[in-house]
Amino acid sequence: MNKYLVNFIIFISLIFLNNANSKENIMILKLKDGDVKIQLLPEVAPNHVERIKTLANDGLYDGVVFHRVIDGFMAQTGDVKFGNSLSKNFDLRKAGMGGSDLPDLNAEFNDVPHDKGTLSMARSSDPNSANSQFFICFEPAPFLDREYTVFGKVVEGFEYVKKIKRGDSNSNGSVSDPDKIISFRSL
Repeated sequence: MNKYLVNFIIFISLIFLNNANSKENIMILKLKDGDVKIQLLPEVAPNHVERIKTLANDGLYDGVVFHRVIDGFMAQTGDVKFGNSLSKNFDLRKAGMGGSDLPDLNAEFNDVPHDKGTLSMARSSDPNSANSQFFICFEPAPFLDREYTVFGKVVEGFEYVKKIKRGDSNSNGSVSDPDKIISFRSL
């Protein structure tokens, strides 16, 4: 009888630990039209997940614009240096060229596909240059697979992502008067 009780207690403990762990990897991205629930993927990109959580929970993404939005492809944001509309350093012409004060991250390319709702880190041509910028895919983009670090996925509220203002298709998706992140926090 004790053996069954011990196994039951272990089983229940594992369920609670799993739920606690998964909850700490859920984030809410507040947009003008509604909240987007994001599941982070620390099992495939632990350093990128930690960076996103750090910057988000420090409030550094609040007010950051979606500076590059290409219809049928993705919405890019996360330039906490030049893209933060609440900062004295805000410069829409430079948005997309900055990052955080933290060092760049080494690539954590993985096998998670760039599907609709995938969150992935933006970078320069150097695979180890991701810092704070990221993008959300509107549609599958398999040509990005294993070339950019996927770190999360939208699990609720994708309809609000689809409402992000699109950029000029003749200017590589640059957005005049762009939408912005209202807030981005762990649940």
